[in-house]
Amino acid sequence: MIVFLRVDHRLLHGQVAFSWTQYVGADCILIANDSVPNDDLRKTTIKMAKPPAVKLVIKNIADSIEAIKSGVTDKYKLFIVVESVADAYRLAHELPDIKSINLGGTKVREGSQNIAKAINLLADEMAQLRELAAGGVEVEIRLVPNDRKQLFA
Repeated sequence: MIVFLRVDHRLLHGQVAFSWTQYVGADCILIANDSVPNDDLRKTTIKMAKPPAVKLVIKNIADSIEAIKSGVTDKYKLFIVVESVADAYRLAHELPDIKSINLGGTKVREGSQNIAKAINLLADEMAQLRELAAGGVEVEIRLVPNDRKQLFA
């Protein structure tokens, strides 16, 4: 069961690993990203940030979708972390169980607009998020669980 989907360009770090994992009650973290599975250094760094007693799975986007659709993840309270809005958009389109997306950190890029603290979006990302929101997916901005939830508009 998917309990949370977070967009964070840093993927798994202390704030995500401990604050969010505990807050959402996850027992499995899925890093869904097309480059990390082939990058031993990033994989090692991510594994070091994993909280104890929580399963960590690192898969590319297509394999993540396939695993979730197959039901193999149903026994877990699954916390999915992606690096980009594009990845979240792809997952949300393929997986109707995704009802909410948390924007927790997107880095400054050429052409991006700062819409909130640590949230910088390109025009196409804003369009993707608006499309998801119009389709009933809640898109929220919140860096840490104690922050006030701000809905993306």
